[in-house]
Formats: sequence, structure tokens, C-alpha cells
Amino acid sequence: MDFTDSALTDSTPKQEDHHVASITDEHETTCWGCGLRLIISPYAPIFKCGWCGAITNHNAHKQDNKYFWWRRLRDRCFVIILLLFMLFIIGSGVWAIYPVIFSVSYFNGIFHLTITGILSITTLSTYILASFRSPGGPPLITWGSYPTIGRNELMDFTYCHSCSKPKSPNTHHCRSCGMCVLDMDHHCPFIGNCVGAGNHRSFIFFLISAVASTFYVSIVSFHVAYKIWPPLRHIPSTVLTRSTVVTVFTEYAFSFLISVEYLPIRGFVLIYLFFASVSVEIGLAVLLWQQLSYIYEGKTYLSQLRLDSRGGEEVDEKDCQNIVRFFGCRYPVTRCVIGFWNSKKSHKK
Repeated sequence: MDFTDSALTDSTPKQEDHHVASITDEHETTCWGCGLRLIISPYAPIFKCGWCGAITNHNAHKQDNKYFWWRRLRDRCFVIILLLFMLFIIGSGVWAIYPVIFSVSYFNGIFHLTITGILSITTLSTYILASFRSPGGPPLITWGSYPTIGRNELMDFTYCHSCSKPKSPNTHHCRSCGMCVLDMDHHCPFIGNCVGAGNHRSFIFFLISAVASTFYVSIVSFHVAYKIWPPLRHIPSTVLTRSTVVTVFTEYAFSFLISVEYLPIRGFVLIYLFFASVSVEIGLAVLLWQQLSYIYEGKTYLSQLRLDSRGGEEVDEKDCQNIVRFFGCRYPVTRCVIGFWNSKKSHKK
């Protein structure tokens, strides 16, 4: 009996030691941020380091960049097509509109030609800046060693396996651009680039300039088309079986269709410019309103999607100062107004 009891007592600690050692070997991991070795639960593939705050996801894997160059080539080709389309709109507008405007008044022609030059240069330059400027990458930080990483210096940072560097909470990796983008709003196929911290302001300026340009083209093309449109000939209806309103509408419709036959090529170009500018103007105006709404709320498109998916409450403060800071004003508007008001009062004294 004593021999059996001693054998049992000798074997039990050995089994416990072996069991604890196997758990330690299976679930011990290293934090990518500070290099500390941690023991985590087998049911927690995502864990947050208690020292540096970095988040490690064992299920994350490197994204496939097999079609990266094809996507970049597609985006750049689309940018070139849009640049040619804008040049075509500018050239056809100058050819179709300005001979008529100069025939009315030389001063009127110079005035509208100056406006066209300003809007064209502004739209093309802002579009090129938004398309070819870097959307902005995350800041370079030191990581990977415990002595160099301070406490909470990598709070909520994750590791991007595609770029092999840390990624802040407001940074997202774009597969089309092949890089991590700081404050990424979305990947826009119209500019062939991501909209991020580096080119978001240029993108907004492009939308504002494009909306103003298309509005101007639609107004001027409609006015010039009205000037050169052939006179409508009154064609009376032979059968008056319907109401008077329908009869009058039918007469004017036939007169309009007959007058189209005598319309010169310049008139058809003006019709195309009017409908093209109105359709583009509506789409860009909706996009501009959406972007300004997100800036006013202090959010981006991706942050709004993440908030909607989580079902959380909004924590960002809605304020016009968000728009002012976005466009680069160093001081709040109220401070500028108060300073101007005080300087005006002191001048009166």
C-alpha cells in the first residue's frame, strides 16, 4: 500500500508539469509591436498587448496582389480617358459657343472667355493633383523592440502584412493602390487613386470646380442654342378632336421637330454640351454634398461604414469648424471674426 501510494504521488506532479508545459508551448506568442512574449487563450486569435497597445490578429494574412498591375493600368487608362473627355468638352464648347458670343459683343466674348479659361485651368489642375498626388501613407514609427517602445505608443495599431509595417486605426490598406492610406475616404475610379489625407483637399477642390464649370457650360450652351435656333413655324392641326392644350402642344412639337432639320452642326454640339453638362453636374453635386457632409461630421466614408456595421452611436462632434480646419484655416472662424471686430473698435478710438 505504501509503495502504491508513493508511486501515485510521484506520478501525479509529473503529469501536471507536462500538461502545463504543453499549454505554454501551444499558446505562447510574441507581440509584433514591442516584442514581449505573451500567453493568450486558445479561443482568442485577436489580442491586444497590455504594454504597447498593439493589436495582433493571428487570422490575418497577406492579401493577394496578383492583379495589382492590371488594376493600376485600368485606373490610369480611365484617368487618361477622362482627361481627353474634359479637353473635348472644353474645345467643343469654345468652337460652338464663342463665335456666337463674340458676334454679339466683343467685351462679352472676352469676359466669357476669361471665365472659361479660369474654370478650365482650375478643373484640370485640381483633377491632375487629385489623380497623381500620393493619398498619404501612415507615419513612420519605431516598433518591434521592447526597450524602444513606450507604454501605449502603439495603442490600437494593427500590423499590415501586405506593407509589413504598423497601421494606425484611421489607416486602411487599398489593394488597388497597393499601399496603406492615412485617413482613407474611398478609392475613386474617376481619379484612379485613393482619396486620403494627402489629396482629399485637392479632390474636394476638383469637385467644386467641376460643379461650377458644368453649371456654367449648361447655362451658356442653352443661351447660345436659343440664339441660333431656327424660328418655329406655326403648323395648324387639321383635326381638332382633342382638348385645346393637347392640340397646342402637338402643334409646337411638330414645329420644333421640323426646325431641327435646319439646325446647323453647331446647334447639335450645343445640345450635347447641355445634356452632358447637366447630367455630370447632378452626379458631381451629389458627391460633393456627401463629401462635405462627412467633413462636417468629422468622419470619412469608410469610418461611416465601419460605424454602421458595428451599430454604434456617433461620437464625433458635428461642427462647421471641421470644414474650416479641413481647408487649412489655422484658427477658428469665431476667433478671426472677434479679432477683426476688436481691431475695428480700437481703430475708431
